This record gives sequence, C-alpha cells and structure tokens, in this order.
Amino acid sequence: MTDRGKARLVYSTGLGAICPGCGWPEKDCKCSSQSAAKEAIPNRIVAKLRNRQFFSLTDLNDAIRDCVMALNARVTRHLGTSRRALFDEIERPALKPLPAEPYTFAQWKECRAGLDYHVEVEKHYYSVPHQLLREKLWARITTRTVELFHNGKRIATHLRSSSDRKHTTVREHMPSSHQRYADWTPERLKRQAGEIGRNTATLVELILVDKTHPEQGFRACVGILRLAKSYGVERLEAACARALEIGARSYTSVSSILKTNRDRQRPAAATDGPAIVHSNIRGPTYFH
Repeated sequence: MTDRGKARLVYSTGLGAICPGCGWPEKDCKCSSQSAAKEAIPNRIVAKLRNRQFFSLTDLNDAIRDCVMALNARVTRHLGTSRRALFDEIERPALKPLPAEPYTFAQWKECRAGLDYHVEVEKHYYSVPHQLLREKLWARITTRTVELFHNGKRIATHLRSSSDRKHTTVREHMPSSHQRYADWTPERLKRQAGEIGRNTATLVELILVDKTHPEQGFRACVGILRLAKSYGVERLEAACARALEIGARSYTSVSSILKTNRDRQRPAAATDGPAIVHSNIRGPTYFH
C-alpha cells in the first residue's frame, strides 16, 4: 500500500496518527519497539493450544476465542484489573461510530494528461478537462471507478473500463473545436466512407489506423467525407484513389487533388520493355 493509500485509510477510518517508523497507523505499528507486547498474547495462546488437535477451522477459532476471553478477563498484577474492565471503563465510551460508507481499497498512480486530454490507466484512456493537458495528475483507482485529481482537487470521475486501448470521454472535457465531432465514431466514419466507394473507405481506415488514438483522425475523416457535397461522390472517390497512389493521408491532400483537378488525370499506363532504346543497350540476346 502506498503512502497515499495509508493516509486515506487513516482518514476514512479515524485510526489516528501514522507511525513515522513503519508508515502504518499507530494501532497497527510494526516497529520493533512494540513487537514484544504484541507477541506476548499470541505466544500464550499458541502455548496453551499446542498439544490439542483440531479437525475444522471453526473448532480452532472457537478455542482461540475462549483463550482470548480468558486472557482479557485475567487480572494483571501491574494494573490491578483486567484488560476487559479497562476497555469497558476507558475505551468503550471513547469509541466512535463506524463510517457511513465502508472503506474502499484504492491504488494511486501519478500520470500526465496527453495532448488529446486523456490519461492512461491500466491500458485505457480517460478524459480530463482539456485545460489540463500536459499537467501532472493523480489517479485513484478502485475496482469500479477511476477518479482523477489535480492539486488535491477532484476534476473527473469515470466508471472503470476493462477495454484495452479504448477511450472514455466526457463531452464537457472536450474543447469546443472537438465537440462537433463527439457524435462521430470510427464505425460511422467507415460506414459512410464505404457508401461513397472502396477507395474512400480504404483511405479513411488508413487515417484512423495511422493515428495513435483514432479520435485524432476524426477531423480529417469528417472533412474528407464532406468534400462529397462540394465535388460529388465520383470525384471524391477518384481523388481518394489518387491519394492512395501517392501515399497521401490527410484532408489537405485530398482537397488539393480536387482543387487542381488531378483526380481527372489518369496516370500513364506502364509500358513493357526498356524505358530507353539505344544502340549501347545490349539486350537479353547478348548473353546467349
């Protein structure tokens, strides 16, 4: 358990101060200065039960409980009373009620918001407000939730996801320029591109695959699909085919192909035989 986890445990359960020696609450201190007192009672119980044989864990626990109750009821010489009497007189009135919510074990991880305003937690990406990109954050990870903190203030809460390399994004975390693409998904982009043609669908899929996060390619894909309104489906399909031939993978390249009418230019057909005819070229018959 990290120091943050220990501090959270102490705060939520009211166990008291943390021992500087071992980092655990003083009641659970593992320092050697308290080890003798902690070992005395267990040693007495073990010594009393060492020659007995038990056939179930329930029987063993019942025997241990009887020994503990007898030890607590025993009057000690240095106190003149029993541990049970001291507990009822001093400690019981000071007991606090149990917390309203049970303690939830959590792991803490320091992380940094990326350029896409997401942080990686267990191979999944969770969004934070876009103003915090590149900022150091702390993630509190439980079995069900992921909470993100900046300078001690909680700035995002997500349900934990087990999907590897996927994104969980809150719309309000996105800058206004990105919110217009919030309703788009890779499946929707590929489906609309397929309705235009095979080359358009291939180009859109390549753009999404080339990006580290698919969301980073949404703007280019949406822009390419909207070119069909200005230039028509056939010209856009031809422009995407041209872009695939030259290795272009951006909206700017496809738009430039359409503006310069290069989508209407057919590439020269490949010719068979040598590209240059000259008397110094010996040809295959020279070697026979």
